[in-house]
Amino acid sequence: MALKRIFKVYTIVGNTFGKWISPVFTGILLVILRVFVSLGRIFDLLLFPSIHTPIQKPILIVGNPRSGTTFLHRYLIKQDLGTGSQLWQMIYPSITIQKIIKPMLPLLEVISPARHHSTEAHKTGLTSIETDDVSLLFRYFDGFFLYGFFLTFDERDLFDWVDPRIRDTSARDFSWFESLWKRNLRSNRGSRYIGKLFSLSGNLPAFQNHFPDAKVLYMLRDPLNVIPSGLSLVTGVLDKKFNFWSLDENIQSRFIERLYSALVELLNRFHDDWIQGKIDREKVLVVHYDKMMSDFESLMEEVLTFIDAEPTAEMIQNIRETAESQSQYKSGHRYDLEKFGLSAERIKKDCTRIYQTFLN
Repeated sequence: MALKRIFKVYTIVGNTFGKWISPVFTGILLVILRVFVSLGRIFDLLLFPSIHTPIQKPILIVGNPRSGTTFLHRYLIKQDLGTGSQLWQMIYPSITIQKIIKPMLPLLEVISPARHHSTEAHKTGLTSIETDDVSLLFRYFDGFFLYGFFLTFDERDLFDWVDPRIRDTSARDFSWFESLWKRNLRSNRGSRYIGKLFSLSGNLPAFQNHFPDAKVLYMLRDPLNVIPSGLSLVTGVLDKKFNFWSLDENIQSRFIERLYSALVELLNRFHDDWIQGKIDREKVLVVHYDKMMSDFESLMEEVLTFIDAEPTAEMIQNIRETAESQSQYKSGHRYDLEKFGLSAERIKKDCTRIYQTFLN
């Protein structure tokens, strides 16, 4: 199946962007990376017995891209409430290899995939804390990142390739995350893991079954803001790398329509699982973006209580200072609905359940 995905993406990149040679070299590098990492992980088992210790009470930030997940994720880690994974640690998920690679990180930034990311959304790089969904792309060449950036360009809608209701890879994925988290806890000398997985919006019940003691912070933002912002984020990366906005308008429209539908589906699936009682609500705190921006101090009181964390005097002071800056923050990430062929009426209609349950 992995070979099928690789060949499909190769043909998509070739047919859509006219690039047939450079992807071959990229593929060769990824194969070498895969072999290199696999050997390193074998050495990990021998050299670092502590990675066999079970993951305890992880904290997961969940929500659509551009809903405030990155800010909250990085803030909690910065306050030493836990540790997460830096981008380079997900590309090289082996303690042994990380010790070899770390001194070379400044040089590796030149070829980092993060160089295509828009800094208007948030700053990123190899040493930035990032979403754990990225690790699935590098490990299995699979997941929502693969769909969002590549599979959406195919003539046929390939959402079923990553839809957990049709192709359920939960057991594989959650085992991988557990393995990754154990290693990065060891590398970062942490005791509690804080991750970010936007894909869990569509499969949270299965995750809770695998990690029953996990605490989930679900970020919720008005779809009128979060959806076009998410579209802008992805198309911005594609434009920087492949000149997306110079493509045929039919290809642009098809891509945007599919990505839009996927973003709406993530919202609605979380809602449906929530309403139908499939989610253990006692272990999920719904965090509203607007409150994070306007009443950060009060929000953090809720969050700290929920994750069973006792704030220090220094942390309380930092929360107060952050609350002040949050209230004055203005994003440099610009977008408009017409650019994506959308209207406020359509978004409100497609996300009616979200408004009725969470934003009324």
